[in-house]
Amino acid sequence: MCGICGEIRFDGTAPDVSAVDAMTCEMTRRGPDGSGVFSKGAVALGHRRLKIIDLTEKGSQPMIDPALGLALVFNGCIYNHHELRAELEGKGYTFFSHADSEVILKAFHAWGPDCVDHFMGMFAFAVVDTDTGVVTLGRDRLGIKPLYLADTPGRLRFASSVQALLRAGDVDTSIDRVALHHYFSFHAVVPAPHTIYNGIRKLPPATVMTIQPDGRRTERRYWEPAFEPHPDRRDWDEKRWQHELLDSLRTSVRRRMVADVPVGVLLSGGVDSSLVVALLAEQGQTDLATFSIGFDSAAGESGDEYAYSDLIADTFGTDHHKIHIGTDRLLPAIPDTVAAMGEPMVSHDCVAFYLLSQEVSKSIKVVQSGQGADEILGGYSWYPPLLDVTREKTTRAYADVFFDRDDVDIRGILADDYLTEAGYDPSFEFAWAHQSAPGAATAVDAALRLDTTVMLVDDPVKRVDTMTMAWGLEARVPFLDHEFVELAATCPPDLKLAHGGKGVLKEASRALLPSAVIDRTKGYFPVPGIRHLTGGVLDLVSDTLRSKAARDRGLYRPAALDRLFADPNGIRTRLDGNELWQVALLEMWLQTMEANARR
Repeated sequence: MCGICGEIRFDGTAPDVSAVDAMTCEMTRRGPDGSGVFSKGAVALGHRRLKIIDLTEKGSQPMIDPALGLALVFNGCIYNHHELRAELEGKGYTFFSHADSEVILKAFHAWGPDCVDHFMGMFAFAVVDTDTGVVTLGRDRLGIKPLYLADTPGRLRFASSVQALLRAGDVDTSIDRVALHHYFSFHAVVPAPHTIYNGIRKLPPATVMTIQPDGRRTERRYWEPAFEPHPDRRDWDEKRWQHELLDSLRTSVRRRMVADVPVGVLLSGGVDSSLVVALLAEQGQTDLATFSIGFDSAAGESGDEYAYSDLIADTFGTDHHKIHIGTDRLLPAIPDTVAAMGEPMVSHDCVAFYLLSQEVSKSIKVVQSGQGADEILGGYSWYPPLLDVTREKTTRAYADVFFDRDDVDIRGILADDYLTEAGYDPSFEFAWAHQSAPGAATAVDAALRLDTTVMLVDDPVKRVDTMTMAWGLEARVPFLDHEFVELAATCPPDLKLAHGGKGVLKEASRALLPSAVIDRTKGYFPVPGIRHLTGGVLDLVSDTLRSKAARDRGLYRPAALDRLFADPNGIRTRLDGNELWQVALLEMWLQTMEANARR
């Protein structure tokens, strides 16, 4: 797990190594254990290292293989690197390290850009053919690892974070109106390739981009799961589905223990993270470190779920750590959390993940997390209303239960300069195009496909990666093993939605977990102090939106802000988000990025 960056020139000039060095330094927290810069011809690469596999200097990056004529920077983990190494040795390749990064180098030489089809893991990488100057960028199937791009005439820069690209300078930071619409409509999800900035794009998940020395590019999407019945599984009954999914998850959890350092678990007390703990215990893991976080209660809402996480820790004898964050730590953490965001993320649990990661990173470098199960297995409240919806009405029904607001409402919030043209609703059109495409059998399947391949990537997965990497902590997500996702995608929707959501997983878990955890009401990462804006947090919101920077930017209609301030906690989105917080968070993030870029 690391931070990567680079610059490619197409105009005959040498890359700006000082800019690459600046991007590398900006990502120090992603990789606090080492750094390096490499330049040859029209390409320069930068890398920050978090030592997880092969702790020696032989695993350092940029990794250069003169014999193969290749240079690499890589962020992530290839869980099957031992098996691939043996296969490549059988082809005659010899290795100078035990790092999974070297496996990528050899695999690329053996299979070219198709090497991604052989990888099980999370990754973003750049491979340079140092003889021809061709550069290949790749991103994992579920977009667990980020890769941002900044294009200007004659040059392309890339990095693991938006902040790194801003630090290098010369970025068009005007607001992308389509991305802005997505932020306010599609539950703050901004699908690739867009970001809030016109000058920064992101490589889509499951994509390989090949860049020629003259700047010509080709993109290939190499993975597209089918959300429809598989012919070989049509006779599977409910018990068979439970068995197969649990067995696949068992394999996924085991894969994610590959490391040369200890691996812990973020234990919320929900079914998903509890099941990860149970499967690790089943496989003989002892002294497993588990971590839970809690906050002070606010407005009658509990700020912790210790009762459930304690139950799991006691059941499986983990080395459990309860981390309680008092109100006095919450407010000071908000600006730092926002500064860590690669893109504006409205979810209140960003602060929770940020503070949890800060504490966990003091004792461990790698954790597994239960993130993703709700999107993969139908655990959210917006899926059941789609169960009887006809295929052609999917998107209208989905938008009614998931979108924060309609296009008309957005036009009542944003100032004219930031609106898309009249009659153009990019968020609805995006969802419609995605959900209307073949490969999803029912309305629920179409919704799950969109949430798995888009929403999941640019909301919870991005949130976890950003907040953990802000403290040099690697988070692994077994529910996003691509083989598990492929299997779950073919599971009948009624089995997923049973028992209040994730029914097939809950029933499969009964032999392993206490019933109190399985049958509990679904919980969320509770941060009451942000869900209910009062005191210092409300003051911060007010100061942000009434600042000179906000007035000069003029994102919002004054009447819309007056309405929100008149009832700061009563005006909610369809999914019960605080509208004032969503409005303030974006302005807060823009101001923070501007301030950091000037440093």
